[in-house]
Amino acid sequence: MTTPGEEMHALVERLYPLCRSITGDGVRATLDIVGEYVPLRVHEVPTGTQVLDWTVPQEWNIRDAYIADGSGRRVVDFAASSLHVLGYSVPVSARMPLAQLREHLHTLPEHPSWVPYRTSYYKPEWGFCLSQETLDAMPDGEYEVCVDSTLADGHLTYAEHVVPGQVADEVIVSCHVCHPSLANDNLAGIAVAVFLARALAERTPYYTYRFLFAPGTIGAITWLARNAERVERVAHGLVLACAGDPGRLTYKQSRRGDAEIDRVLAHVLTASGRPHHITEFTPYGYDERQFCSPGFDLGVGSLSRTPYAGYPEYHTSADNPDFVSPEAMADTLAVCREAFAVLDRNRRYVNLSPYGEPQLGRRGLYDSLGGRSDAKQAQMAMLWVLSLSDGEHTLLDVAERSGLPFDTVAAAADALRDAELIKA
Repeated sequence: MTTPGEEMHALVERLYPLCRSITGDGVRATLDIVGEYVPLRVHEVPTGTQVLDWTVPQEWNIRDAYIADGSGRRVVDFAASSLHVLGYSVPVSARMPLAQLREHLHTLPEHPSWVPYRTSYYKPEWGFCLSQETLDAMPDGEYEVCVDSTLADGHLTYAEHVVPGQVADEVIVSCHVCHPSLANDNLAGIAVAVFLARALAERTPYYTYRFLFAPGTIGAITWLARNAERVERVAHGLVLACAGDPGRLTYKQSRRGDAEIDRVLAHVLTASGRPHHITEFTPYGYDERQFCSPGFDLGVGSLSRTPYAGYPEYHTSADNPDFVSPEAMADTLAVCREAFAVLDRNRRYVNLSPYGEPQLGRRGLYDSLGGRSDAKQAQMAMLWVLSLSDGEHTLLDVAERSGLPFDTVAAAADALRDAELIKA
């Protein structure tokens, strides 16, 4: 029987060959596969649509691309890897000497066997990405250059999956679907989001969870522009990226810095004992910067393992399925599940017997602890919940102040609520 980590890795391997960009059939093919795992509502937004301060660009699609030497042998071939073409390359069919061709070639001299990932979304360019070793082996002479692509009016495509909750307030979970063959920076985040959605659907969560599968930057901006009336319902949010590498977990705070999601992730990571790092918000990175822009100021943070540009394989052909592991993705998924379990149970309560300590024994609350190995801890949790149930403190406040595990505090609150000593 396969584990969730192995299933996520298999999804990464399946998505890896597709040529994705900010628009085009590669995005649609990606969403078609994701739709086999969770039902999606797919949106198509026409070229030219004004979205906040941006405009939906023309749609880019590519069928073939290569550089061939004088014998007709393809020395660089898009069919071998979608990274070989500069993203959004305009069509070209020409013959030219290597000296002229070099102006359109991108390599990584410091990693001569790797192919870089490069794009030119908003400036008409064409180009190829190749290893330095390949370039060094190309003799002077004339080469045939072909990019069989189209850049024309079309659509920007994104998709949503909703896990209904007990309330209409929403938690946004966002991942980007615009990168081509990059396993960690893109596909691992998609895989974790998919399996997180499936896990949440196994129960009825408190919040409604909205999963966004959209191209980076322009996709989030488009969603925000088209959902102005829904933004007020967004209580919390999390952007997933770089979710499968071997590094420690990193949580980047929202712009607020003290949003509930920030506190929940810090508590869960610390309480779990996992190696981790908490970083402050910066207006550079993934789509948390769109959700946290001043006009929206949503409580949206970002969870990754090694952050963007923090590992040598970032945006190169070395970010392949071998670079990500089932174990790392399973660990990222587990943290998401733990964090959302806290988020869903984090309430404020009011003590219904606030004058003096209520008699817990008479209500059978002490008896219910008999034989428990954590009886003293559970008893202390009840006392702390009663003490801080003033309508101002949340259960997370109680856990942080008391030093007790959140699950113990939440269980105490459940028992006290059932005994009608507190109410939400």
